[in-house]
Amino acid sequence: MTASHPALQRGNAAVITGAAGGIGLAAARKLADLGLRVCLADNDAAVLEQAAASIEGAIAVPVDVSDRSAVEALAREATAQLGPISVLMNNAGRGGGGDALSNPEGWENVLGVNLMGVLHGVQSFVPAMAESGQPGLVINTGSKQGITTPPGDTAYNVSKAGVKALTEGLAHTLRDKEGCAVSAHLLIPGFTYTRMMEAHIPQKPPAAWTPDQVADRLVEGVEAGEFYILCEDNETTRAQDEKRMLWAMQDIIENRPALSRWHPDWKDAFEQFMKA
Repeated sequence: MTASHPALQRGNAAVITGAAGGIGLAAARKLADLGLRVCLADNDAAVLEQAAASIEGAIAVPVDVSDRSAVEALAREATAQLGPISVLMNNAGRGGGGDALSNPEGWENVLGVNLMGVLHGVQSFVPAMAESGQPGLVINTGSKQGITTPPGDTAYNVSKAGVKALTEGLAHTLRDKEGCAVSAHLLIPGFTYTRMMEAHIPQKPPAAWTPDQVADRLVEGVEAGEFYILCEDNETTRAQDEKRMLWAMQDIIENRPALSRWHPDWKDAFEQFMKA
């Protein structure tokens, strides 16, 4: 298996956080299949070791991405063992935050991992990647919930909306940096049966994609030069996603109530919009 992107060439090094399972592990396996040497990072040390053992030559570094110093140490360790890093995937994530009026500790945990963990990865790895002048990729895992922000786990929505804004800003900074050959990309998974979901749903729902499908879509998107790597799933088409996102943006343009898609006065209008 080969890839045309210069950062995805055999012998290059990749670091993936949240790699003990789910999308992170699937991405690590995909990159290893392409010939990259991979570093798997996660806060679950025991599961992480098992995951790394399933990939020939992979190394495992336990890390709490919400701790800036720990991520800085990860960058030093990965570089010492693998050499210059060509691919960074900030994928670690968690749920369990809550709505705007609840669970302050949950909010801190979700934002610490999902948003600050991505920032820590960017600031610990990317300056050296950019200064090297060599081709590189930064892939940050966002979510459709960071775009349409449905009711429920508002903390999660906020964290993923922040990842979207952070990655957009990073892409601009890298694009304008003289001599830099590193690009940033936002992975936007759909309904995916991840390790986080397994604790609540023992079997994969038919509507969900597998992590391997997301990893395949990731490489496809990178190869195509996409910034927004939007994933479908087995129940939602890209056309449906685009219309949902358009409706969300029109809330601002038309000054409708917040989250009008779920507002009783706008429910019928949204349904008609989706059918049109």
